Parts: sequence; C-alpha cells; structure tokens
Amino acid sequence: MHDDRTLVEARLRRVLDERIRPAVHPASVPLDVAVWNAPGEPVPVAEGLAATPAPIAVGDRWGAPWGTSWFTVTGTVPAEWAGRTVEAILDLGFDENMPGFQCEGLVYRPDGTPVKGLNPRNQWVRIGAPVAGGEEVRLHVEAASNPVILDYHPFVPTRLGDKETAGSEPQYRLARMDLAVFDETVWQLVLDLEVLGELMHELPADGPRRHDILRAVGRALDRVDLQDVNGSAAAARAELAGVLATPAEPSAHRISAVGHAHIDSAWLWPLRETVRKVARTTSNMTALLEDEPEFVFAMSQAQQFAWVKEHRPEVYAKVKKAVSEGRFVPAGGMWVESDTNMPGSEAMARQFVHGKRFFLDEFGIENDEAWLPDTFGFAAGLPQIIKAAGSKWLLTQKISWSQTNKFPHHTFLWEGIDGTRIFTHFPPVDTYNCSMKGSEIAHAARNFKDKGAARHSLAPTGWGDGGGGTTREMVAKAARLRDLEGSATVTWETPAEFFAKAEAEYPAPPVWVGELYLELHRATLTSQAKTKQGNRRSEHLLREAELWAATAAVRTGFAYPYEQLDRIWKTVLLHQFHDILPGSSIAWVHREAEKTYAAVADELNGIIGEAQRALAGDPAAGRELVFNAAPHERHGVAAGGAAVPAEAGGAHLTGRDGGGFVLDNGLLRVEVDADGLIVSAYDIAAERETVAPGRAANLLQIHPDFPNMWDAWDVDAFYRNTVTDLTDADDVSPVDAGSSAAVRVVRSFGASKVTQVLTLTPGAKRLDIDTEVDWHETEKFLKASFPLDIHAERYASETQFGHFHRATHTNTSWEAAKFEACNHRFVHMEEPGWGVALVNDSTYGHDVTRTVRAGDSGTTTTLRVSLLRAPRFPDPETDQGVHRFRHALVPGASIGDAVREGYRVNLPERRVPGDTAVAPLVGVDNDAVVVSAVKLADDGSGDVVVRLYESAGGRARARVVPGFTAGTVTVTDLLERPLADSLRHELEDGTVRLSLRPFELVTLRLTRGA
Repeated sequence: MHDDRTLVEARLRRVLDERIRPAVHPASVPLDVAVWNAPGEPVPVAEGLAATPAPIAVGDRWGAPWGTSWFTVTGTVPAEWAGRTVEAILDLGFDENMPGFQCEGLVYRPDGTPVKGLNPRNQWVRIGAPVAGGEEVRLHVEAASNPVILDYHPFVPTRLGDKETAGSEPQYRLARMDLAVFDETVWQLVLDLEVLGELMHELPADGPRRHDILRAVGRALDRVDLQDVNGSAAAARAELAGVLATPAEPSAHRISAVGHAHIDSAWLWPLRETVRKVARTTSNMTALLEDEPEFVFAMSQAQQFAWVKEHRPEVYAKVKKAVSEGRFVPAGGMWVESDTNMPGSEAMARQFVHGKRFFLDEFGIENDEAWLPDTFGFAAGLPQIIKAAGSKWLLTQKISWSQTNKFPHHTFLWEGIDGTRIFTHFPPVDTYNCSMKGSEIAHAARNFKDKGAARHSLAPTGWGDGGGGTTREMVAKAARLRDLEGSATVTWETPAEFFAKAEAEYPAPPVWVGELYLELHRATLTSQAKTKQGNRRSEHLLREAELWAATAAVRTGFAYPYEQLDRIWKTVLLHQFHDILPGSSIAWVHREAEKTYAAVADELNGIIGEAQRALAGDPAAGRELVFNAAPHERHGVAAGGAAVPAEAGGAHLTGRDGGGFVLDNGLLRVEVDADGLIVSAYDIAAERETVAPGRAANLLQIHPDFPNMWDAWDVDAFYRNTVTDLTDADDVSPVDAGSSAAVRVVRSFGASKVTQVLTLTPGAKRLDIDTEVDWHETEKFLKASFPLDIHAERYASETQFGHFHRATHTNTSWEAAKFEACNHRFVHMEEPGWGVALVNDSTYGHDVTRTVRAGDSGTTTTLRVSLLRAPRFPDPETDQGVHRFRHALVPGASIGDAVREGYRVNLPERRVPGDTAVAPLVGVDNDAVVVSAVKLADDGSGDVVVRLYESAGGRARARVVPGFTAGTVTVTDLLERPLADSLRHELEDGTVRLSLRPFELVTLRLTRGA
C-alpha cells in the first residue's frame, strides 16, 4: 500500500479547522449588548447589576487597563430551536492562546447568582438543554480588562503593570455576543478526531496501530458531508468507534489526572485581581464537577479559599459542598504556594500551620501532601518542616525547567538537612497546565525516568498561572484516554489517591540529598530589594511581638493579641508567594507590598512597645533596660530577657600609612585604605589575616545584567564576563561613633551613589558594614566582594532550622550551575579551627568562587553578596531609589558565631525606660540549641509554646528552663498537637531535658501551673 500518511493528516487538519469545529454551533443569533464601566476599582456585585449601561456593539473597543466593565446581554431563544441545546457565546475579544493572561469575566444571573467564568478557552454559557423556544435571556458579565503584560514578544518593558502608569487606552475589541445552538454530536466528533490525530503523531510511523488509526480517520472523513456536517457527524463517529475502543497495553504508563488551575496569588496582576480570578475559576470548576461525575479538581493555597469565602460567599457555598463530596480537593496544606528558599524558619513553618489549620477548620481535611508545582527550587530544610506539619508527600513541577542538568528521577525520597525523607514526585508531563494533548500524554510516558520500577505519574490538568482550570474538552479527552491502545491510561484521581498508589508500588525509591536547586530564576534572590527587606524585617518583628507579648501575658496579665498576630502572620505569608517575595511581579504588586510591610511594622512595633512597657516597670525610675529578643545572651542580657547591659571597652581609630584608617578594638584590627577598601581584617588572638594577599574586601562591583529572557527572574552566567570595580571614592573620613571606631566611604558611579559606614564596636570581633545605595542604574547587577584567605572546599549557608553546605569548586556541571545561591542570615566558610562569616539583615543572593594564587600557592575563596539589580520587565522601575543594607564581617567565626551574629544583626536591642529586669520566659543552657519562637498556644488556652532546633549540625543536649511554674510539657507538631513519641523529652525538677540530633526541630507545649 502506498504511504499516504501526510495526505490524510493534512486533510484531517483542514476539515477539522474549516468544517467540523465551526459546525459545533451551527446556528446563531446576536444578543443585544450594553455596558457600564466602573469608574475606579471593582464594585460590589449589587452595584454593578444596578448600574445603567449604555449600548455597545460587537467590534467596539472597550476596557481601560485594569478597568472593570459590566456587560448586560439580552435576547430571545428562537422558537424554531425548541428541543435543541442552546448556549450563549460571549467572546470579549479573547486570544485563545492566552488563558489567564488577558481579559476575563464572571457571568451572573439577574439575581446576582454567579454562573461561570469566561476566559479565552471557556467562552460558553449553557442556556438550556433542551430549550422550549421563546425563552428570554438576560445575563450580566463582570469583565476585567486586565492588560496583556507577557505578549508574543515577551519581556518588553511596559508601563501597563501599574494602574498609576497604564493610561486609559481601551485594550480589547468586543468579538462575539450570540445565542447559538450546540450540537453535541459534532462536538464529540471533534474530540474523537483530536484524540486520535494527536495519538497518531506520537506512534511509530511503521507501527500497525498508527496505520489502524490513519485508516479509521480516513474513513470517518469520507463519511463527513462537508455541506451537512451536523447531519453526517454520527456516521463519521461510528467509523472511529473501533479504534477508540481498543484497550491499552497492560504495561502502559498510568497517569492520574488531577483537575488543576494554578493561580498565582499575584504576578502579572495585583492581589485584588487574584481575588476575582479565584472566583471565576472556582465558579467554573464547581459547575464542571456537576456536569462530569468522574472529574476531580484540586486547589491549593488556603488564602485563595479564604478570599472566596470573604468576597464570594455564594461561590464558596458551592465549593464547600463539592469539598464535602470529595471531588473539590483542598491541596497542599499551605497558606500560599510560597517561595521556599527565602522564607525564614518560622515563616516556612507557619505556611503549613495556617494553611493546614484553615483546611481543618473549614473542611475537616488534613493534607498529607505539600503541593508546590511552580516554586523556584526548594531549600534543604523543607523536608523536616513538611514532616513536622504532619504531612509526608511533596509534588512540584518547576525543577523540569532547569537549564543545565536533567534531574535523574521523577519519583524519589528527598532527604533534608536533618535526615528527614519525604516521598516526592515530579510529574514527567513537564507542565502544571496539562490540557490532555496527545503530545503531553506521550511525553509523560516517554519521559518517566523510573520505568521498570514504577508505573504511575500525575498530570495537573487545566489552564493555570492566571487560572481558568479544566475545560469540558479536557475531561472529554481524558475519557477517551482512560484505556486506549498506544497511549498511557488516564484516570481522574485526587492527589492522595495518586500518592498512595505511587508509594505502594515503589517501596524503595532512590534518594536525593540536599536542596532541590532550580538551575534557572537565580536572580529572584535579589530582584525587588524592598520586598525582600520587608519580608525579613516582618519575620523578625513577629518573633519579637510573640516573645514579648507572651512574656508580658504570663508575667503581668497582658492581653495576648491572638487575632491581631494571626492576621499579620497571614499577611506576611501571603507576600511570600513565589512571585511576590522573589520580585517577579508587576510594579503594582511591589508598590503595594512596600506599603503593606510598613503598616505591618507599625502594628508589630506597637505590640512590642506595649508589651515591653508592661514588663519594664516604672519608666520614671531613671534607668534604661535593654530588651534582647535574640536567642543568645548579649552584653550580659539573657536571651529573651531584659536588664541593664554590661559596660564594654572601647575601639580606636588611627591614621594608616599610605592613607586611610586603622580600626582596632583589641580583638580585631581592620585597615581601610585611601580608597575606602578593606585591605586587612586581622584576628589578633588567632594571629590570622582574613583578607587574601593583595586583594581588597568590601569591593563593590557592577556587571551588565541582560539575561536572554525572564528579566526579573534570571541572571545568566555570562554576566560575569564583564565587571567594573568601584574603587574611586568621593570621600573616606572618620565618623564620630562614641566608643566605637567608624569610617564613612562615599562613592559615585553612573547615576548612583553609595554611602557606607564601617564600624568596629567595643568587645566584638566583627566589622559592621552599613550601606546606603541611591540606585538609578538600568540592567546592572551590584555586588560586594570579599576575597578571603581561606582554603575551603565547601561553605555553609543558613537555611530553615539549620544550614546547608555547597561546594566552592565546579568539578561537575551540577556544582557549576549553582553560580548564584541563597542564604538567610549568614554565609560561613572555614578551615579546621578558624572560619569567617558574613552576616546580613536582608540580602539573600550570593556567589562563591575559589582561585589559587600564583605567589604563595594559597587559596583565595571569594564570597560576593548580591545587593541590587535593575531589570525592566515586568517592572521597568525595579529597585530605583534609596536602599539600606547591613552586613557584618566576622573573622575567626565558628558556625555558632555565625548563627549568633546572624540573629544579632536582624534583632537589634531595644532600649526601654524602666526599673524591672525581665527574666526570660524560657531559657536554654546550650547555645547550639536555638529558640526560634516563644508564643502562647494558638487555641487560646494560655499554654506556652517553644520551638527550638539544633543549629550547629551536631548532637546536642540541653535543658529548657521555663521562667514560670510549668505543669506539664508535651512534644507537639507544628500545629501544637501532641506527638505520640515524646519519650526523650521529660519535665524533671521544673526543666525539660533534650537530646537533639543534628538540626533537629522540636516544638514544646508547656501548661502553666498554679
């Protein structure tokens, strides 16, 4: 037989496009349309429905950027359509290739009841099936004219990302507003042909199955009367029934389809628009669940459920009903799908606390899985947090985006820094927006790396990023793929059903140890510095507020602000979403975030001030107490306590030969040259120089920064090829700093200016570096370099509840790909017996390189901290303006010193007038065991909750000493629920004795005795 594959395939494409698809709606009549444009922000539904609209015609332009237009469509079903299925086709001017990224709508009945959402892939509204004929139709559409930010030519700078700069030019042209007959037989034929045509392309060209399908498609097309598609569709379908009924091979890969609509809580739209995106999507999904009995839909992010509950209670009622039926599945158990690299220990824990508690309170559901399909890599401390929250599984997709190395597993055990292992799955379909295309299903089966040992994978199915969700077409395709020869099998299942099967069939999966580093989007550790500073400062203010409020509540009867802290925590957690904290959202999002963080700081400082005043006693006593919220003693003030601080010695500033200054406090001698560069940081006791010979530390360097794509997200390795050292100084002069020694250095470059103050304080073996940058560069990357005279093959970066080691070398492509990495409060490197730490108050990105010097063959290990970037997409004004950072160089530092100094720079002492010293509410007798939270239990019982962890990476014994009469102690999970195994933690003589593994996290709940 002659090979006519290309002829039949081309015929299929044309007949589908030009004859069969148009025949799905064979008859239509126009609807009358009127519109009212809301004058500002979105209005309540009642107001939108009550407004008086003006006529508008198909073809007219509408919709200023970020505006809301209320369309009213009216019409009458023709009498001759009696007995037919009728739909309204409402095309607001959609581009079908951009679901979630452009205009959208929510359809209401005249009484305000929401019907369903409209988006480019979901433009229909069912009127009747069947209709009687003559029905009057009246629908209202709340249409959001969200501008297209990420267009076909992506990453082009645009002012559309902020309502204040977007202008008023209409964005869309009304395309179609019709009543139409829906021919389900033709629609089913379209799906038959799509599934078979897509499958055919994935099968071997010389295989019999491909040719069986080819011949059946040819016969079906022969039966289609091109002048009467609707009359001939049933006969065409009959020709395809045989090849659609042939079952899959017993060895076929098995896919669990999970209905899904990844909705970024903010990204190319502001938070307020996400509230409406969620309402549209959940309206669609609850309606689809009613129509499709096998369909299952999962939605993560408790915040999004809370938004629906608050803003669309009528939609939430449908969601709750579907949840109770087990078909609308709250997934993930987190407040939002957060970034996991940058959130601090407690914040990462509270993502699960608040997320899981919401699902428990609202639905009685406990999540076993963490669900983070789009997060930009995963910190090595996360497995322990997942387990401590009572979960055991993780799903993500994003690692498939890595540019350099292909991850070797799709199902595996992920081991964190403390040894905790979490069963983890990367869907081999390589998308969290699966649409059930044959190419996607075939790719999942081919790509699955655990063949022979496992057979199951998961496919998150539905349009996402901007929401939309699963469509009826996807459900119909999945039905055909349930058991079809040549394809993987597809079954709708919940995440829990998938994980249970996957875990059961794969009892000994491979293990991956350490962080799950995404070899992409590395610049998200630096972009939008003020958002990152707001997050870091909010995390530490929350620590202080809980600590001092709990201490005051126990000691003085102070009213612990449960509801206020709960609300603030949720606000901070929301802003850790993986496109807010990473700095990859539009200008509007980050402008609002800056205001939100300022308001959070005001509230938390108010709580802290009230609690400290309640504890400090008489403010007129003429004394001043220092409150120490850090987990280590400082200046004689106990951790978590308040007292009059001990006196320190002094530091001295003298001139330096050749220009510059010498700062000396008896522990550390620092030389600053005439250019304001640190040319020596000498550890006096160790007789050890910190700065590499012939090099200068605190050297500001600037690079061009224009990645190949994803401007706010990416920094590409070639940025290093060009560097400018900022060595010219406008001013290098001493600063009057009391008993401290300090030097001010001012530099100008481009359109920007940097002012740094280098301070050596009495009694401290560290150099504080305060930096102010008035930044007005474009597409530049600013770093501060510290070349260290230290030989280290690895270094430590703080992460949640511990630290993680990375290589300083690039032996393999895996190590070379980590040319920009994340730290929390410190980076530390050491030779046996001597180390160096660099601590910070708000920066996350850094890089480490090593070279061997020609002169003495010694190793120079260079640590560079990332300060600022200036990408132009999606915010063309990213990071413009004044920024302040604080770092400290700590020579001779052990890992314990790094931990202590990291907390110090983030938790400055507070001075309060008073006469009453405050003993710690909880004390710990081992500095390696760090208290991360002291608070009252969330249930309002008055119990004291203490969370602590081993911070040095070794075994530790410690006594936890309550500063109050404790009745009982219980070891709990993160949600403060008792754990079964608490044998190692007993209350003896009023103290709790602990024995901790490296980086072990423990939560204690102590009742208060009489």
